Amino acid sequence: MSATRVDHSPAEDLGHGPVRIAVPRTWWQRHGITTTVWLVRVAIVVAVLVLWELAADRWIDITFISRPSDIVQRLGEWSGDGTLWSNSWITIQEIVYGFLLGAAAGALAGFVLASLSFVYRVLDPFVMALYSIPKVALAPLFIVWFGIGMHMKVLLAAATVFFLVFLNTAAGVRDVDRGLIDAVRLMGGTRWDVARRVVLPSSMTGVLTGLKVAIPYALIGAVIGELVASNRGLGYLINDAASQFDTAGVFATLVVLSVIAGVLNVLVGLVGKRVNRWKPIDD
Repeated sequence: MSATRVDHSPAEDLGHGPVRIAVPRTWWQRHGITTTVWLVRVAIVVAVLVLWELAADRWIDITFISRPSDIVQRLGEWSGDGTLWSNSWITIQEIVYGFLLGAAAGALAGFVLASLSFVYRVLDPFVMALYSIPKVALAPLFIVWFGIGMHMKVLLAAATVFFLVFLNTAAGVRDVDRGLIDAVRLMGGTRWDVARRVVLPSSMTGVLTGLKVAIPYALIGAVIGELVASNRGLGYLINDAASQFDTAGVFATLVVLSVIAGVLNVLVGLVGKRVNRWKPIDD
């Protein structure tokens, strides 16, 4: 009987098992999926715009849906005479100020109240009752209280954002692993140590979720205020265009609002990546 020879690597002889050599990934392996996703998105947008243009020319009255070419033309006209930039800047300020004010107040209130279990249980039904009030119904009351200037739109946007950030932050705080809290306390940690080293980092997922969800609502709050009572801003442009049956103007304003919301989403996403950089990255 012939003997079979089995070769062992030095690492295997030392009991370490087979050696794995890391092979650098190619550009496509690292960015291929993201690139494909963006290409599909662009293809969908182009297909929708082409179908829209064809449908508007052949089958549907442009009075109701306008055309993509008319919308681009209206954006060019407004951009040329300054109408777009001046009104967009007003709305952007209202959205950003309202978002920052409502998010800061909501995150702070959610963190503090959710950490006080008894107080949170007492106030929870009142918070939910206020959250259930349609924010558009608050607009006339805010006009009485704060007038029709920018302050009214900022506060209306902040009130809309507050509850979304508050509820998500509170949920994040209440879902913190109690085992981690007990471990810090056993090591002699104070209440401040528990809040700073355990509760705050663990609840950031809830906070960031609230911020992402609240972005379109900040925009909605500001625009509702402008629609109800304003002579400037993108909401005013929508009202003015609609009163003249200018469908292209209405759609052009909606495009600008979508771009603003998209930019804010990207900024919040970048903040989220920086805050959660301590988390492991899934391959």
